Amino acid sequence: MDILDQVIGFLNNIFWGYVLIYGLLAVGIYFTIRLGFIQIVHFREMLRAVSGSDKTDKDGISPFQALTVSLASRVGTGNIAGVAVALTLGGPGAIFWMWMVALVGMATAYAESTLAQLYKTHGPDGMYRGGPAAYISRGLGLPWLAAIFSIALIIAFGLVFNAVQANSIAEAAATAIGIDKMFIGLAVAVLTGVIIFGGIPQIARVAEYVVPFMAGAYLLAAIVVMILNIDRVPGILSGIVLNAFGLQETVGGVAGSVTAAMLNGIKRGLFSNEAGMGSAPNIAAVATPAPHHPSSQGFVQALGVFIDTLLVCTATAVMILLADVMPSEQLTGVNLTQAALQDHFGQFGTNFVAIAIFFFAFTSIIGNYSYAENAVVYLGGGKGGILALRVAVMAMVIWGAMQAVATVFNFADASMGLMATINLVAIVLLSGTVVVLTRDYLSQRKAGVEPRFHIEDHPDIAPGVNREIWK
Repeated sequence: MDILDQVIGFLNNIFWGYVLIYGLLAVGIYFTIRLGFIQIVHFREMLRAVSGSDKTDKDGISPFQALTVSLASRVGTGNIAGVAVALTLGGPGAIFWMWMVALVGMATAYAESTLAQLYKTHGPDGMYRGGPAAYISRGLGLPWLAAIFSIALIIAFGLVFNAVQANSIAEAAATAIGIDKMFIGLAVAVLTGVIIFGGIPQIARVAEYVVPFMAGAYLLAAIVVMILNIDRVPGILSGIVLNAFGLQETVGGVAGSVTAAMLNGIKRGLFSNEAGMGSAPNIAAVATPAPHHPSSQGFVQALGVFIDTLLVCTATAVMILLADVMPSEQLTGVNLTQAALQDHFGQFGTNFVAIAIFFFAFTSIIGNYSYAENAVVYLGGGKGGILALRVAVMAMVIWGAMQAVATVFNFADASMGLMATINLVAIVLLSGTVVVLTRDYLSQRKAGVEPRFHIEDHPDIAPGVNREIWK
């Protein structure tokens, strides 16, 4: 076991100390430049692609549902605890670097989800299916690598991360109302089962209502705090930027060095928004895009990164910095966020964070499951494989609620590191296809027509594309 722990530790050091920190940033910058700063120049297109239609066909889910399912996974306890940790270790400047990571990550998210749409097919149940496994297999002609990716995704997102989210719920509930963690785990597992046994359409329907409510309530709390402290808000926001470059030592009483701010902001930003990880494209592929073009779902998922980091993470940071609390080794993570909201709202603030943790963590469980189901379908699992996954997810929720999950979490980190590395290489190799799709979409929009993708107009790209879907 010690040898296994050492191997996992070594892999995590390579993946998270070198490959992904620099790789995710480099790929984000690469796509930002190659696509002409698409996430800034065409930001309005993201809003249009989400709101363009709430209609879908029987084989897919709507663009808005695809956005909310991806947000269900993205917006987790990291948005509450992770931001607090970044502030503690890196100071206020860390938030600026989270913003920068999100901005370049939006281009990466656009690229991977555009490819997921292009290479989607019909699964055995008739639903659209796809994601990185599809474009690795059919776009690059490497089905064995797609299988490795899928296995890593099932381990990380399908199983272990769901145990971690269940642990967060159990800790918060046990602290708030004193219920035994086993009973909390059983209750969460039953609730999870009710939703995931309805499949991805059921998950999409739940996310469509719950995610806007939970994110909206959290952002509303931040807006109230900012209104009550409106005279301090400009100083806090400008201080975040100045602190990132060492031009202002403290903001809201919190200090941090330039190096620590950059390192912790980049790390926490990458963990939170998931751009380039190869997770969100799994649900992007299930959507019926509006307009009917692969790029439109790319725009939708780029908006997801913006909402996750630029809005929700910033809300947490501002509420902490405007509170009369001092981050420390003893007061960090969820406890710091709870202390900040207690300072603003009294006991209601503490309870509000506990409720937010439940919603953020629970929706992450069902969002993560939807990704893993796609991976099982790619591996040929069929109905039996999906049933086994659902039972395993419920078991991991119960187990995670009762256990400290540190060792297994290290294994999941290694799995996620592997899948992210594979995905980054794949989307860079397929970047020429992304460019062709983007030009096709934007040229039609510029001509004043609603973009539609016809594969016969592009005989030189994408030999593995399902021609029936894109004819």
